[in-house]
Amino acid sequence: MSSIFTKIIQGELPGHFVWEDEHAVAILTIEPIQKGHLMLIPRLEIDHWDDLPAELASHLMAVSQMLAKGLKKAFSCKRVSMMIIGLEVPHTHIHLAPINDMADANITNAKRADNDALAAAAVKIRAALA
Repeated sequence: MSSIFTKIIQGELPGHFVWEDEHAVAILTIEPIQKGHLMLIPRLEIDHWDDLPAELASHLMAVSQMLAKGLKKAFSCKRVSMMIIGLEVPHTHIHLAPINDMADANITNAKRADNDALAAAAVKIRAALA
């Protein structure tokens, strides 16, 4: 059975895409810890990040760096946190979130965002990446 991320990637469910290539996509999470919190997801449905082929893991890290630069530009933050948790969806994904202090990186602060807020954040991120 396909993961929820695969269904979003395939267009079966909506998602706020900010970046994509043949190996991965970046979408905003519907439950951000901060404005601009996104997830980088490989197109291959691999449950555990430590099972990623080395080339794909390397690609995801390079893309994460590029996305972090865009998030810093879009949200004027001190840092961009990176988390790989993996408990909520059995499909590897990297959380990237703009932060200014440690409390901003607390995943338990995630709250459901409305569609308009996500759409606005997506526009801001895509513009920063352009």
